[in-house]
Amino acid sequence: MAFQITGEPAADQVLDEYPFAIVMGMMLDQQYGMEHAFRGGYKVLSRFGTLDPAAIAAADPESFKELCTQPPAIHRYPGSMAARVQQLAAVVESKYNGDATRLWTEAKTGDELSKRIQELPGFGKQKAKIFVALLAKQLDVRPVGWEQVAGDYALEGYRSVADVVDADALAKVREYKQQKKAAAKAASN
Repeated sequence: MAFQITGEPAADQVLDEYPFAIVMGMMLDQQYGMEHAFRGGYKVLSRFGTLDPAAIAAADPESFKELCTQPPAIHRYPGSMAARVQQLAAVVESKYNGDATRLWTEAKTGDELSKRIQELPGFGKQKAKIFVALLAKQLDVRPVGWEQVAGDYALEGYRSVADVVDADALAKVREYKQQKKAAAKAASN
């Protein structure tokens, strides 16, 4: 199944071809539109020439930050996120020999997969749940117990980026998130 998260075919193709771009996109998916976050790999590849985690980790931090801040930037906070992308690349390089797919292909259980994800910079428990669901729903990565780890994100519906398969699904996920935000705001008043 080809990704259709970004709304830009070239950026979605990068997600299809470069597993590190998927991990990077998920990491960037905070305080930033999900379709924009998942374009990060495309932007880095276009400007840096590679998505090889070793090369990204070894890049001069100032030069890498500069390419990440060029409009359109990789994130609304491009400087700090450039550093985090390099940290992420360093972990993938040192722990998985640069092969981002090992993060999920070597995990035997949902718990193990979640633990591996939470060891990455910028990935807490909530983001790990969403990423487990994304891997299951979009890449058919379903280790034993993934549903329990992903919680409600494992359910059918439109709750997160894991459910974005086209522009219509993106709109439904966005609507769901707005409803949750409104409900939380109403509950706090």
